[in-house]
Amino acid sequence: MEYRVLIVEDEPKLCEVLCDYFRSRGDLPTPAPDGEAALAQAEGGQFDAVLLDVMMPGLDGFSVCRALRRESAVPVIFLTALSDEEDKLHGFALGADDYVTKPFSLSVLYAKTEALIRRSRGSVLQGGLLQAGNIRVDLAARRVFLGRQEIFLTPKEYALLLCLMHNRNAILSREQLLVKCWGYDYDGDVRAVDTHIKRLREKLGSHAACIKTVIKAGYKLEV
Repeated sequence: MEYRVLIVEDEPKLCEVLCDYFRSRGDLPTPAPDGEAALAQAEGGQFDAVLLDVMMPGLDGFSVCRALRRESAVPVIFLTALSDEEDKLHGFALGADDYVTKPFSLSVLYAKTEALIRRSRGSVLQGGLLQAGNIRVDLAARRVFLGRQEIFLTPKEYALLLCLMHNRNAILSREQLLVKCWGYDYDGDVRAVDTHIKRLREKLGSHAACIKTVIKAGYKLEV
């Protein structure tokens, strides 16, 4: 599923890098160069998460977060060079969900953003367990169970299953699954998705019917 992420960063090069990275993962980033632009974008559209620079000219990140929280519970991650504990506590008091200190890893930032979006959407993720019907995944151990029976998946089968579970009831196109499970640089055929879905269904056995084929659209997991 494509996530809409508002990226509020006054440094043009960093903003471009962030947008390119989130776009490469199959999401829909929207840039905003300052606080005023961020609030205008937030008023005009629905976002799944906001990445918010703290130190900006004019309306700073704290002020933007305060304004957002009057209208929305959208997940907010502060991007900041500030490491002082008092600043972080101030941000959390305003309603921020997380802090990432510059310089940061793009992959870690993406993982944090995706995790916050999933939690905000009410995915069943407790104690490191992800569950959909009788399918249960121990995320820490990377183990998959059908009821009490463990099944063994290849890395790509595991990635596909997680992607479908995190976005259950949403249609994911083959192209989206390729980007999220194979990576943006994969230059193979989209039929690779069909092949791995077929093998995943075989391993799910009587639970295979939960993975639905949506003709001319892709796949979705229904429980």
